[in-house]
Amino acid sequence: MKNNLLRIIGGEWRSRQLRFADVPGLRPTPDRVRETLFNWLQLQIPGARCLDLFAGSGALGLEALSRGASEVVMVEKHPAAAKALRDNIALLGAQHAQLVHDDALRFLQRETEGFEVIFLDPPFRKNLLEPVLDTLLAKSLLKPGGMIYLEHESDATIDFSRFNLNIHRETQAGQVKSFLLI
Repeated sequence: MKNNLLRIIGGEWRSRQLRFADVPGLRPTPDRVRETLFNWLQLQIPGARCLDLFAGSGALGLEALSRGASEVVMVEKHPAAAKALRDNIALLGAQHAQLVHDDALRFLQRETEGFEVIFLDPPFRKNLLEPVLDTLLAKSLLKPGGMIYLEHESDATIDFSRFNLNIHRETQAGQVKSFLLI
């Protein structure tokens, strides 16, 4: 494993550094983007049930827990990434983290409880966002008043109105576009 480190930005575990797996395509949301995102979500996160669907390094899910989410379900398919997440959850004593080692779409097909905040940061160029959004919304997994944060490559376009979602906030950092949808 390379010296892959991420830093928790705020909350209970502020400034804690955690290692994440050296997995091709794994790109944790950068610190300044996470800081912007959690400023946007500061009123929604405390007490929220959250889903980090393509958890990867766990940067988004662990940040949400650090800031007071009541539960975060982190779904990760890659074995090395899932193991590093499990280790970090144990290191932090994150009792409200639930790690699911599974494929994102397979997980969504089984899930029945809703979430107030959903983080979607899938591997790029795999065309996963639209089928994931279709499944999330068909199964009503976004609770009323809930929000979806998603990232995708800057050269992709998605018509969010097709999913009956509106862009609440958006930003771009390098080759990544980020959206907060309601």
